Amino acid sequence: MTELWQDPDTVEQLQRETAKLKKINAALMSRVERSMDQQLNAFSLFETAIALDRQVRDRTTQLREALHSIERANEGLYRAKQQAEAASSLKSSVLISVTHDLLQPLNAARLTLSALAEMTETQESGLLVDQVDRSLVTLEDLLRSLLEIAKLDAGALRPEVRPLALAPLFEQLRNEFAPIAARQGLSLRIRTSPLAVSSDAMMLRRILQNLLANAIRYTRSGGVVMGCRRSNDRICVQVSDTGPGIAQAQQEAIFREFQRGEASATDQAGFGLGLSIVRRFATVLGHEVRLSSQVGKGSTFVLELEPADPSEVSDEVHETKLSERRYGGLEGAKILLVENDPSGSEAMAALLEGWGCDVATTPSAADALLRLNELGGAPDAVIADLHLDHGESGLSAIADIRQHLKLDVPAMIITADYSEKAAKQASLSGLEVLKKPIKPAEMRALLSFLLT
Repeated sequence: MTELWQDPDTVEQLQRETAKLKKINAALMSRVERSMDQQLNAFSLFETAIALDRQVRDRTTQLREALHSIERANEGLYRAKQQAEAASSLKSSVLISVTHDLLQPLNAARLTLSALAEMTETQESGLLVDQVDRSLVTLEDLLRSLLEIAKLDAGALRPEVRPLALAPLFEQLRNEFAPIAARQGLSLRIRTSPLAVSSDAMMLRRILQNLLANAIRYTRSGGVVMGCRRSNDRICVQVSDTGPGIAQAQQEAIFREFQRGEASATDQAGFGLGLSIVRRFATVLGHEVRLSSQVGKGSTFVLELEPADPSEVSDEVHETKLSERRYGGLEGAKILLVENDPSGSEAMAALLEGWGCDVATTPSAADALLRLNELGGAPDAVIADLHLDHGESGLSAIADIRQHLKLDVPAMIITADYSEKAAKQASLSGLEVLKKPIKPAEMRALLSFLLT
């Protein structure tokens, strides 16, 4: 045995075999270790997957609850929005209706006052009539402003943008505001221009009316200037005054409703609606309104408008010249008045009779046909309210009267309805329209024109 271990070849072979077994053992151990590691990693991944699944379920549940909460909140907001819109619509509808109804007695008061003014003989009576008239004008301005705001809020007032010439509009504004400025001892300069702009005729006129009225109201000395100029690709209409100016902190607030300053000594303070309407109309039309002012030095309002080609301006001679028509004598003219408002009918009849007219009043078309005999023949003109009782229209009343007489009797429509629809209805019938409260001078001029 000893000899066997001493044999070199045998020892070498045993050593090789031992080394080989060590390698096999090492390989087996490595494989076992790797297998164990893999089992541990798989288990760890399994546990991690379970934990993540639990977290995903928890997060999904939380997200679902959050979404349900948001949906419930959105439903609440939607209901609140619907209620707010309904309340706003109701408010606007009620305001429009109430304002329309208030214009009826105001119209009667203005007409009665005009009739009274023609009967006054003393200076003291004339001063009292003027004072009452100024108060009624102030009330009328408030009602018109409220009506315009309500219609804007209700979406019932939509602009009709078209090319407009500035010169006729500026001339009308000069004729309207020159006596007011003169009464307050102020100068008024309105510089005409051949330029044309793209805007809505009624809204643009109202914007400039309010800017001029505001400037005159708050200016104690000096005057007001209005003009226009080109500025790059825009046309700027500018109204400047020498009033008290507006502090920087108040310059945005004056465009909100019922924000007003201190009026001049000879004029009453407004209701703080004029500049609000300016901003609202300008926004609807896409015009920009800017204000620059210094306390103690005055204010300048700038209205930026889109230019238009003057050659595209429609013929506005009829519209602009209506107030300039001279009226002749109305003595002996036979007038049939179709008016369902008793006070308005009585006041209108008194005014017309004061002008020497022979008047027959009636509340409806059916009654009008019976009252024609009172005039002793066909009337020289028919004046009809647009909205009569029981849904009857003054347009149909005029048509029935003309058909009964087989004569195209001159006629006009009077109304407290300021809607676009009302104006179009009358226009399609070829009739002139006067808005309540009626200005007696305007009605007399139009009536004289119709009779001639």
